[in-house]
Amino acid sequence: MKKISLLLATACLLTLGSCEDDLDQTPISNGSVPAFFKTAIDFEQAMNAVYSQLRGYPDRILILSELRSDNIYGVSSQGVRDWDAINNFNTTLSVSPYMSDTWASDFGAIFRANTMLDQLSANGSVVGEGLRIRYEGEARFLRAFHYFDLVRMFGRVPVIDKALLPQEVAKIPRGSVAEVYDLIIKDLEFAKDNLPLNYTGVNVGRVTSGAAKGLLALVYLTRSGPTYGIDGPGLASNENDKALALLNEVIASNRYSLLPSYANVFSYTNENNAEVVFDVQYIVGNGATHPGVMVPDNYFTSLGIPFGSRGVEIKPVSTDFLSILATNDDRRAASVQTGYLVAGVAENRTVLKKYVSAAGRGTGNTDWPINFIVMRYADILLMKAEAILRGGGGTPAEALTIVNQIRTRSKLPALTGSVTMAQLMEERRREFIGEGLRWHDLVRSGTVLTTMNAWIAKEDASGKIRRNIGPNDVIYAVPLNELSATPGLYDQNPGY
Repeated sequence: MKKISLLLATACLLTLGSCEDDLDQTPISNGSVPAFFKTAIDFEQAMNAVYSQLRGYPDRILILSELRSDNIYGVSSQGVRDWDAINNFNTTLSVSPYMSDTWASDFGAIFRANTMLDQLSANGSVVGEGLRIRYEGEARFLRAFHYFDLVRMFGRVPVIDKALLPQEVAKIPRGSVAEVYDLIIKDLEFAKDNLPLNYTGVNVGRVTSGAAKGLLALVYLTRSGPTYGIDGPGLASNENDKALALLNEVIASNRYSLLPSYANVFSYTNENNAEVVFDVQYIVGNGATHPGVMVPDNYFTSLGIPFGSRGVEIKPVSTDFLSILATNDDRRAASVQTGYLVAGVAENRTVLKKYVSAAGRGTGNTDWPINFIVMRYADILLMKAEAILRGGGGTPAEALTIVNQIRTRSKLPALTGSVTMAQLMEERRREFIGEGLRWHDLVRSGTVLTTMNAWIAKEDASGKIRRNIGPNDVIYAVPLNELSATPGLYDQNPGY
């Protein structure tokens, strides 16, 4: 997959670096339906172009799920940064560049996947049946992945399963959440049954059957979450048993395992390790931008890194999070830095350093050669524990054993007796700090309103957030430019 990443530089992508400077985003699926792909190379390049749309995903998820949550208290000193509105639960988010970028990037990927699938149906024989089926599985996984991102962020969105011209797209309203999930599940069912278990050589990093099963399990857990009385990702569908069955299949494959060292999971010299189920791939010269999203320039300076971060200002790890992260927990040393010196001046706040390496840095702040792990084996295990505790099957003893596997790796004492859902969610919080999972974990568990409102009362001493959140804050605003592109086609989510 590292060679696949070489094509990212030539793809027309929306990253948050350009997002903050250019609000003129294109409408969904804005493009021309291509002529028939004629050669195997045409298909290879088209498949790589679908993968290329993942490039900006890590930056977005760190802002829209991590910074939005109780893990980060990201209030800028000036109060005018684009991410302030995300942290502060502003109701004016329809004009946020993060909304525009997420909508446009996800639908751009869906358009590319649809084009690939249409062309495979029309002329896929040129690549041979085995590769045709694999490409279809990859394209359908990626289409499902981006639709799942959309439904978790916005709720109802247009359901488009073929490459369309812009004038055709302009007639498609937002589908129901159930309709979006129908397409996601069909795609992932195909992907899990037709993708290989693993790859070798240059194909390492492509999506696998394990990734499809893991994502489908997460889909079922998310659908099983509460509705909050809105058109959001939860349907109260009680499909935890389906999630458990899929997670057991991933575990039984013996393809993945926990690494002995937590820090080594994220090492620049240990990518594509046994814990990685699915990640976004980057290389030197065409690297990532996510390492600098949460940290300020002066932290880079303190490490002797000769260029600024993309964080501009510090987005500190919350005091509340630090209170549950013991000093002897290996995840603390690997994930956060409390206090550092810059030219002899002390900075006492805590930064998220999980992806920053002075030795592993690339050529600049937009070129870090480190993959972003979207799903790893620890998540598979803890989702299994969650499915069990939510009544999907298994035994409480199994859930306890799983949580203790995660705890003992990080030098924490094992729990005794039983594990509660609250303890499980707290363990997930420690394990996945900085990986973009926390907000969605809170939403799925039904605790986002009580947890966040209690956290706001405790953490927001400066009064920047100014209000308690309600059900409408569970999902985000539809971008204003999409509402304006075809007036009357879409309605705005309540509360915005």
